[in-house]
Amino acid sequence: MEDEIVSVFPIHYSDILSPNVHVHQFPLLSRPLQIPPSAAASGKRIHARIRAVARKLEIHVPADTRPEIWNQDKSKQFGVARLEDDREKNQDGSSTKQRDGEEPRLNDVRLQSEQIPQQGVYMLGVIHDDRLHLVPVSETHQFRPTLTYLDLTSRKSGRSKGGAGTDSDSDDYPPDPDEPVPVVVAPKKEKKSVEGKEVQMSARKLVEDRNNNIQGGMSAIRREMLLAMRAVEEEPWQAIEYCDGGMEESNQVFQSILSDSEERLECKTSIATLLKSIRGL
Repeated sequence: MEDEIVSVFPIHYSDILSPNVHVHQFPLLSRPLQIPPSAAASGKRIHARIRAVARKLEIHVPADTRPEIWNQDKSKQFGVARLEDDREKNQDGSSTKQRDGEEPRLNDVRLQSEQIPQQGVYMLGVIHDDRLHLVPVSETHQFRPTLTYLDLTSRKSGRSKGGAGTDSDSDDYPPDPDEPVPVVVAPKKEKKSVEGKEVQMSARKLVEDRNNNIQGGMSAIRREMLLAMRAVEEEPWQAIEYCDGGMEESNQVFQSILSDSEERLECKTSIATLLKSIRGL
């Protein structure tokens, strides 16, 4: 039995907002991204900032600081740790400004984005007035909470206990597996004189072959990764305005998605070309 056609919609395509249409995914299940009522009552707002070159976005959502669900002592401890972490990573431009003499506190949750490669072309579809309006999506980002200040707290606790993490050089990055292990020199002992032997050795350079199989190039890859990470951290943040779904600015952008153009689009791609372009078929 074939599925019954319920309705047919004309399709309207518009790229007027391209390339500024992104898909942002948050770990919030089905509820929207909004501030708690207690934070909204005190006049707090959601702030956002961007690193345009690195394509990194960060959203600061005020936390629910009611005494019955919020630990004020931990808030002070983590606030100091995050302030130090911000200074280490060139993130002094925080959204929460601190008054003179005020003790730093953790009063918001930071969500930082990671750009996800798109497989094919993504479209945003809106059904309005019995019409399907399509807009191309240029980027997809997944947001996760940033908890790097916990690493700083762990390092401090490790130093105070005299355990692992006392070496400041080992706190920044993991050790390189290709770097030679330091040789522990044993105390010299008197040895009997032995006859010397001639030994022949040869050295060869490990390079990348034609199939891009890296032979002993982990150190070079690690350096490139560290340079890329450092470049991201050194890029300054630029503040941007966050508009909630109920704001007038958001409504204006939504209305621009709806196209009234009656110009017919002609498809110049054949069915065979379309099927060949699909991976896995």
